[in-house]
Amino acid sequence: MIARQRDYFAAKGQAVEWKLRGHDLPTDLPERLRAAGFEPEEQETVLIAESADIVERLRGRESVDGITIRKTEDRVDFERIAAMESIVWNDDRSWLTDELVRHQASGLCDIFVAEVDGEVVSAGWAVYEQGTEFAGLWGGSTLAEWRGKGIYKALVTVRAVRAVELGYKYLQVDASDDSSPILQRLGFVAVITTTPWVYTPA
Repeated sequence: MIARQRDYFAAKGQAVEWKLRGHDLPTDLPERLRAAGFEPEEQETVLIAESADIVERLRGRESVDGITIRKTEDRVDFERIAAMESIVWNDDRSWLTDELVRHQASGLCDIFVAEVDGEVVSAGWAVYEQGTEFAGLWGGSTLAEWRGKGIYKALVTVRAVRAVELGYKYLQVDASDDSSPILQRLGFVAVITTTPWVYTPA
């Protein structure tokens, strides 16, 4: 199975990510992935919370003075989000534009952007897992000079409000070490670890 996935994406010239959860079997799956040419990225923590609980805890935190937070469906905004993410991660994230276009086209995603004087300073999106009670929160990256001002919490809040409106009971985040403590203070509970294993064709 690992070889099939690797070869399929290699033939398309695309990188592929295998999400490895802490409870996945067989226990030697990391060794099998490495043997097939996959490389691990930084381990993340899977966090879960009840949407309504987060809305209640963060009531009044969905806006920040001087920051415009709005929902967008515009490809130009997706390109601006990708450019901002590239700066935050010091890595070319131009591929994110097409990923956000695909999410938007699915009808199961809401994408929010935070701006100051027309500059994108942060963004986050919610992906609604059809047939489940879960909304996944993704993104949330913020330019370094705009951190600590409540923008991240505001983006969590607006997505939680939207999840409640759409009837999704739970929120799920694969959180970095930077985000995990913030989210746990907001009421999210850590349930397992996850590690992205990435294969990049030559």
